Amino acid sequence: MPFDPTCLKYDANGLVPAIAQDADTGEVLMMAWMNAQSLARTLETGHVTYWSRSRQSFWAKGESSGHVQSLVEMRVDCDRDCLLMLVQQSGPACHTNRRSCFYTAVRDGEEIEIMAPMVE
Repeated sequence: MPFDPTCLKYDANGLVPAIAQDADTGEVLMMAWMNAQSLARTLETGHVTYWSRSRQSFWAKGESSGHVQSLVEMRVDCDRDCLLMLVQQSGPACHTNRRSCFYTAVRDGEEIEIMAPMVE
């Protein structure tokens, strides 16, 4: 059955959260937002394109940094209101130059950095 993007439950702004996960390791890399058009671009090109809420424009991951996300598989959650993008990530996924945006842990009520920036 062909995928129909209109079957997703978008929020009031026409957006759906998308979680990027490394297809090989299972590491959660980042979370961003997609609209129907960015989703269509992603499926057409094979390179993940998000919607930037701050810039109100498309954000093709890696367009300025070169750290692209190549789509391996897209999954839709059971409520159809969240996407999981299984990707091949080149370089860091986070704008802080870390592999993942989830580099801060809360342990015993304290925040600690668990991941240093990548060295290039």
